[in-house]
Amino acid sequence: MIDDIMLQAEERMQGALHSLGNNFSSVRTGRANAMVLDRIRVDYYGVPTPVNQMAGIKTPDAHMLVIEPWDKGVLGAIEQAILASDLGVTPSNDGSVIRLPFPTLTEERRRDLVKQCKGYAEEARVAVRKARQEANAAIERAVKEDSLPEDDERRAQSEVQKLTDKYVAEIDEAFKKKEAEVMEI
Repeated sequence: MIDDIMLQAEERMQGALHSLGNNFSSVRTGRANAMVLDRIRVDYYGVPTPVNQMAGIKTPDAHMLVIEPWDKGVLGAIEQAILASDLGVTPSNDGSVIRLPFPTLTEERRRDLVKQCKGYAEEARVAVRKARQEANAAIERAVKEDSLPEDDERRAQSEVQKLTDKYVAEIDEAFKKKEAEVMEI
């Protein structure tokens, strides 16, 4: 019973860490990275489709992405989707490919991106703490309903706290890495 609760709590904490990784990958660091396009959806025959599923994406150098759609008819739609997104990059369409030049980031923009990353990290910490809270509540219910000894309750809550501390430390470490990456010139 308690093992199941611990397993669920750990799965939710891993989910929060995975979600943080996805959020961090969408933050632009001044280098061209195809992952910044993962969240951009293009209306492709009535279906919102990710750019990477309708085009080849290349990085010819550190500050340029080239998007080459397999269906040239969607060039305009991809360009509009990029303009409507919050990438902060202006695409140039030459009729066969879209070029996305990534200018080097200003100090102010770097600080804004670090704030954004800090927000993502805090959301992940909150999700981990919520998983802890729900696990502790489930443990308390198990003690009441199944008349488990209070020693087991305290031991299980201690394990949940250790798990929480482990994941919060991983989140903090991921944030430090991302902050260093964003602030790097």
